[in-house]
Amino acid sequence: MNGSLTRLLDPDTTLRNKIVEFVGKGDFGLASGQKSAGTYERIWFEEPISLDEVTFEAGVFLLTKAKAKALKGVMQGPEAGMKPVTQPVPEEVIKPEKGVEPSPGTQTRTLRLVGTVPPEIWNRLGTKIIPKLKSGSDLKIGVDFSVTVNAESARSIESDLRQIIEDLGLGSKIRIEKSE
Repeated sequence: MNGSLTRLLDPDTTLRNKIVEFVGKGDFGLASGQKSAGTYERIWFEEPISLDEVTFEAGVFLLTKAKAKALKGVMQGPEAGMKPVTQPVPEEVIKPEKGVEPSPGTQTRTLRLVGTVPPEIWNRLGTKIIPKLKSGSDLKIGVDFSVTVNAESARSIESDLRQIIEDLGLGSKIRIEKSE
């Protein structure tokens, strides 16, 4: 080697693979959903992690081994780590749609997924759940986003959101509701 830098063909995938490897071996930890108390909603350390969990965005942090070990020891319950990727969606999230009872001769069922989704897995909805739902028919997906913003910046954010919605071709399908 001559000491020059080698350019990676796909740096995101290479880095994501390395982070998965390092977190699994316990060389580093990965955290998301930072709380005000200095803890996180999720911490992965010395455990398998899916490539889908590794994102390069605000709110996802690579932790040193010492910090991950310390935080993991402080946290209790399911928030201390990731549920296995192969775990099915909890039954309380998948419920037959109310009022929909199949007629005696019909062999179909309607499933409706209801609940909140933590920000750290939003991307996985598009890669895991939606393809599964597309295997059926009459798929409908709605949105219900809610955010509290500073009153001074609300008008600017609203304008940006309207532009994004128009750019996506959803102007006639998504509306912005304001409350004071």
